Amino acid sequence: MRIQRLDTLTEIPASEWNALLSDRNPFLSHEFLAALERHGCVGEQTGWLPWHVICRDDSGRLLGAAPLYLKFNSYGEFVFDWSWMEAYRRQGLAYYPKLVGAIPYTPATSPRLLLAPDQPQPGETLRAILDFVFEESRRYSISSIHWLFPTTNELEPMLERGFMHRLGCQFHWQNPGYRDFEDFLDTFTAKRRKNIKRERRLVREAGLELRLLHGREATECQWHSIHEFYRSTFQRLGGIPTLTLPFFLEVAALLGDRLLLVLASSQGREVAAAISFRSDTTLYGRHWGCQVDFDSLHFEACYYQGLDYCIQQGLRGFEPGAQGEHKIHRGFLPTLTHSAHWIAHPGFRRAIADFLARETPAVRNYAQQLLQRSPYRAEVMLNAPTVAGSA
Repeated sequence: MRIQRLDTLTEIPASEWNALLSDRNPFLSHEFLAALERHGCVGEQTGWLPWHVICRDDSGRLLGAAPLYLKFNSYGEFVFDWSWMEAYRRQGLAYYPKLVGAIPYTPATSPRLLLAPDQPQPGETLRAILDFVFEESRRYSISSIHWLFPTTNELEPMLERGFMHRLGCQFHWQNPGYRDFEDFLDTFTAKRRKNIKRERRLVREAGLELRLLHGREATECQWHSIHEFYRSTFQRLGGIPTLTLPFFLEVAALLGDRLLLVLASSQGREVAAAISFRSDTTLYGRHWGCQVDFDSLHFEACYYQGLDYCIQQGLRGFEPGAQGEHKIHRGFLPTLTHSAHWIAHPGFRRAIADFLARETPAVRNYAQQLLQRSPYRAEVMLNAPTVAGSA
């Protein structure tokens, strides 16, 4: 086997990288990751330095890969370790740089160790990639390695190598095969069903028109408006709008139907937009912005339009982004997410292990308590009595 570190994804052909993907996941695609690099969304200026790893057999065939970044901050990760960083700082130690296996600014669960589907010994490839990452971390005196939002199947080999398991909680929707949106609403209690119908009615009564467009269907002029909506949300909340207009224009052209827009217009003028991405099975809500605040428009554009789209398209799930307990009453149930962490410093490794031993049952209890606020009728919940995503 030959393992190599790439400073940019453009060092490998898109067709080779994408052959490792399942489910046409947009965030793992060469198009998405390379566009982040090409348009300054990652790099030294943002603290996300590409450190991708690829593994080939002796004939040169690509067996596996891992999107990785050398991080000089903790921004855009959604698994919060600022208290760990602060503890390092108080002891006069450097927490950064650290190595992160994640999709920048994207808290979506998906594979972090990409493996060619028809190789004879995928476990050997996986172990070789993990061993190489360890070697590189020691070589460059990196404080820690973090795999964020991996699949549960990837956790075991990570934990076998001394990584520590951390839980998070998001709110996801699963589609058991609803016929239409009304069929979905029929599973709700009367109170919650009435509330959703009221919210949707308020949007109609405000005279708002909503359109669904795939990436290539939006004009460049519309993308200028959409990007301004996106920027306004970060500016209002004190964040950093790292995704540039050229980035969105490129991924819209390259990903096509894997990028979904909900555009809201009032009197012929666009006033809000929701940006989502999709794989073959799952819709991922990512960004929202508005020019004018309309009652319940956020719920309609970010949730109800997406749910209706999933039902019509036969998608199995909808992940509308991180956090947000208000999502529960709109059909999204608490779902555990995962991350794996290796800490080089023995003392801090013990301290963080102790922290996780206390945090983990608290997260499980939090998710289980939130499940009691489910909007679904009791007989519907009999088929989903526990929090999803357990491992």
